[in-house]
Amino acid sequence: MPGKKLKDFLDQNDILYTSIMHSPAYTAQGIAHSAHISGKEIAKTVIVKVDGAFAMAVMPANRKLVLEILKDKLGAKEAALATESEFANLFPDCEPGAMPPFGNLYGMAVYSCAELERDEEIAFNAGTHSELVRMAYKDFRRLVNPKVVDFTR
Repeated sequence: MPGKKLKDFLDQNDILYTSIMHSPAYTAQGIAHSAHISGKEIAKTVIVKVDGAFAMAVMPANRKLVLEILKDKLGAKEAALATESEFANLFPDCEPGAMPPFGNLYGMAVYSCAELERDEEIAFNAGTHSELVRMAYKDFRRLVNPKVVDFTR
């Protein structure tokens, strides 16, 4: 079952979703393998600091974040990866590194890779290293309202 905060939010918004249990995995590609899903179908969430503010960069698991591109596309002065110790307290209901891409639930901006727009569904960590949530991308976009930016390679 997804974390309570996420589950309550999805249920309150009448979102249809599927919970997928898998063997514990700690990388997006490992999760894809464990859950028997293609890496391009898993959305990984990377916490970044953009001009000092925490934000989520969400992209397919098979893509890599390019900070310089993100910084340029956002017109920011600085963009850096946040360390787990810097953001661990921001997600008290999640296992470290397993936060879902719902920055709106945690008071932070979400930047979504344009490539995710092509998929009908999105699958992502549900707050643990052994569970995914799969739902319609259009519902994710409506609920989160991410800024869609090309920032990967």
